[in-house]
Formats: sequence, C-alpha cells, structure tokens
Amino acid sequence: MNWELEQAQPSAQDQVRDYVAQLQLHMALQARNLVPSLTQARDSREQLLQDTQASVEKMASRQI
Repeated sequence: MNWELEQAQPSAQDQVRDYVAQLQLHMALQARNLVPSLTQARDSREQLLQDTQASVEKMASRQI
C-alpha cells in the first residue's frame, strides 16, 4: 500500500520540474511585453522574425 501512496503524490523532482516550466512560461510572456508591438514588416527578414516569434509563443502557451 505504501507504493500506491508514493505513486499518487508527485515527487519533489516532478514538483520542481513543473514549477520551472511554469516559471519559464511566465518569464517568456513577461519578456514579450518588453518587445515592441508587431507592426507591418518592412522586409522578408522582419516578417520571418515576427512569424517565428508568433509560432514559439503558440507552442509555449499550449504546453500547460
């Protein structure tokens, strides 16, 4: 029965892993507030940067 109790409660390592993941997401979202708002891209390089940033933010937001 002891092993059932251990399986039901997340380990300290799992708790720290979850905390770090949440902290990283929070920091990424906070950093986004420091980036200037997206405007009309002046060239293809700037457009690629905006598209990449949007894709990364979508992936990060879906990891919760």
